[in-house]
Amino acid sequence: MTGTANRWWLLFAVPTALLGVLIAWGLASPSGPESSSTVRVLAIGCGSLTLGIATLAWMGRSERRPATSPAVMWTQLTAVAAVWLVAEITLLVLNAAAADGAPVTSLTIGHFGAFVSEVNVGRVGVAIIACAFAVVCYGIYGFTNPETVPVAPALVVSALALAARPITGHMAQQSFGSILDAVHVLAAALWFGVLAALALAVPSRGSWAIWLPKYSALAWRCVLALVVTGIVNAVVRLDSLSAFYDTAYGRVILAKIVVIALLVALGWWWRRTWVVVSAAHRMSSDGSLRRAIGEVVFMAIAFGLAAALATTA
Repeated sequence: MTGTANRWWLLFAVPTALLGVLIAWGLASPSGPESSSTVRVLAIGCGSLTLGIATLAWMGRSERRPATSPAVMWTQLTAVAAVWLVAEITLLVLNAAAADGAPVTSLTIGHFGAFVSEVNVGRVGVAIIACAFAVVCYGIYGFTNPETVPVAPALVVSALALAARPITGHMAQQSFGSILDAVHVLAAALWFGVLAALALAVPSRGSWAIWLPKYSALAWRCVLALVVTGIVNAVVRLDSLSAFYDTAYGRVILAKIVVIALLVALGWWWRRTWVVVSAAHRMSSDGSLRRAIGEVVFMAIAFGLAAALATTA
């Protein structure tokens, strides 16, 4: 099987993300999560991949050997951002219907208009959709001039969109809570998104030798930020150790901690094996691709848990 064919295995991140939501539902029911979590995790995943593609391109802006050609990068970024846009629109409609206490088919234009103009979740949803739409439009423009259009605006707008949703999250009522949540979300998005972008883009053993160590250096910083902000979030939200098993929110957080711990252990092992071997040009491109896809697919479980956690009481 060729490397191009192997890349289709990245799509297995979708069912594993949904598996994360299902696990959270089993742990939290009947206190959550909402059914919209299935769409939320797809939106977060696509947004993270959009950010990852843009970040990878920005990291290679002055490299003689970028991870992929500008034309391919703009094609991938635009396609993923378009899926992100559709997912965000769907999520906004689902949230509006939930706020109205009615099925989607009964949602009226008037109620939807009130939701997006008067409710914080609705206003933030519209802002995120506007950002995703802007990235799609900019991606199309970049595709027409791939060698000259800078990727930084797409990176910044994608990051702003991903950071916007924590404004209405569980930590929003705490001092600096939204900032901590935004850092948490962006760290997770970069950790997941850049690795997924590498799996989509890197064509050869030589390119993996260059780009995998660069990703590894970024990843441990993302993990550090993720763990620190996650600990603060858990301490603020849960008033005792017993809350980890007495409350729905605590049980989902505990499951997320277990998955993150396994991912950190895997990352520690990869830094001492895969990264070293790949940097020495002693691993095939397909070998690196399989490892990257495997980690991305596993990471998606944590994303599913996180998406469900956002709507768990």
